[in-house]
Amino acid sequence: MFFNSGFLKYQFSTHLTYTMKLKLFLLACLGIAIATTTYSTAATTPSKPFVVVLDAGHGGHDSGNTGNGYKEKDIALNIVLQVGKLLEKEPGIKVIYTRTTDKFIDLHERGAIANRADADLFVSVHCNAHHSQAYGTETFVLGLHANERNLEVAKKENEVIFLEENYRENYAGYDPNSPESFIGLTLMQEEYLDQSIMLAGLIQNNFTNRLHRKDRSVKQAGFIVLHQSYMPSVLIETGFLTNKEEGKYLNSAKGQQEMANSIADGIKNYRKNLELATSAAQNPVITKSEIENAIDKSDAEIYNGVTFKVQVAAGRKKIEPHAYNFKGLQGVSREKEDGMFKYYYGATSNYSEIKLKHTFAKEKGFATSFVVAFKNGKKQELTEVLNSKDK
Repeated sequence: MFFNSGFLKYQFSTHLTYTMKLKLFLLACLGIAIATTTYSTAATTPSKPFVVVLDAGHGGHDSGNTGNGYKEKDIALNIVLQVGKLLEKEPGIKVIYTRTTDKFIDLHERGAIANRADADLFVSVHCNAHHSQAYGTETFVLGLHANERNLEVAKKENEVIFLEENYRENYAGYDPNSPESFIGLTLMQEEYLDQSIMLAGLIQNNFTNRLHRKDRSVKQAGFIVLHQSYMPSVLIETGFLTNKEEGKYLNSAKGQQEMANSIADGIKNYRKNLELATSAAQNPVITKSEIENAIDKSDAEIYNGVTFKVQVAAGRKKIEPHAYNFKGLQGVSREKEDGMFKYYYGATSNYSEIKLKHTFAKEKGFATSFVVAFKNGKKQELTEVLNSKDK
C-alpha cells in the first residue's frame, strides 16, 4: 500500500474518545497520523532521554550504489553525522550511531544496537539508484511491497546480507530474492506502524516543501534493517546517485547539509508532536483559535486550480447558512446541486487547511462530514485530485 505524504491514513486506537482522537490529530498539525497506543515514554519521563539511533547505510567493503562514481556509503555517513550534530544540540535527546566511520555493520546488528539502547526511533539513511534518470526522495516504513518497484528497492538493500559471513544463521534462511520472504517481516513492527508513518511523513514533507525535491512519497517495503528494530523506524532514500543532477547535489556539502537539516527537523517535530499529544489527552477540547493557529503553523499543500470544501449537510430543505443553524459553525455556504441543497464549510486550495477545518467540523458535531474537491466549478473525485500532478 502506498502512503502519499499529503494523503496518509489517520489511524487511531479504538479506546480513545472521539473528541480526544480529534485533539491528537489537530496537534500533529501536519496531517500525519499519530499512534495513540504505543507512545514512547521518553516524552513524558524526564529521567529518560529521547534516544534516536541513526544508521548510515552500507559501509566498509559494502559501498552501496556507485552511481556516477559517487559512493552511497560515504554520502549516507556524512548526512547521518550532520543529523546527529543537530540533534545533539537539543536538550533531552541522546544520539546513537550504528557507525561513525567507514565500517561494515551487519544488518541484524544495526537493529540490535537500537534494541539494546531501548531507542525511541531508528532512522536509516541511504541513496537510491536506477537504470533510468529517475530522481526524487522517498521514505519507507516496514510493510509488504506495494508494487514491483518497491520490491526491487527492498531486495537491493536486503542483498547486503550476502556480504555477511554468517548470513544463513543470522537470517534463518531468509532469501532477499524471494517475494515470499517478505510476508512475515511486518509482524514485529506492526504496532509501531502509525508512528513510523508519522515520522516518515514529517521528513518527506520537509524534503518536498522546504528543499523542493521531487516527492516520491512515503511507502511501505520489506527492509530487513527495519524489521530488526523494535521501535518506530524509517528508511530514507535521499535521492538517486544515478541521476546526473541529483547525484551531484547529494555529493555536495550543500546538499548533504540541507538533507541533514530536513531529517533532523522531522525528528524534532515528531518528538514535539508526541509531547503535544500527551498534553492533549488531558484537555480534549478543540477551539476555533486552536484550529486557526494550527493552520498558520502547518505546511501548505496547495493544489492549483482546485477548491476544497467540507460538506457538512445536504437536503431538499433550504436553510439559511447562519451559524446558529449549523451548531455555531461560521462561514457555511449553500449551493443547489441536482435538486438538493448542499452546505459547505471552508473554501481553499490548501489541502492542509481543509483537513483541519474538517477536524473542527467534526468537533462541532458533523460526524458524517467529508472533504470534497472542485475544479472549474465542477466536483472532482478527491483521490484523483490528490494523486494528480497539478499540485
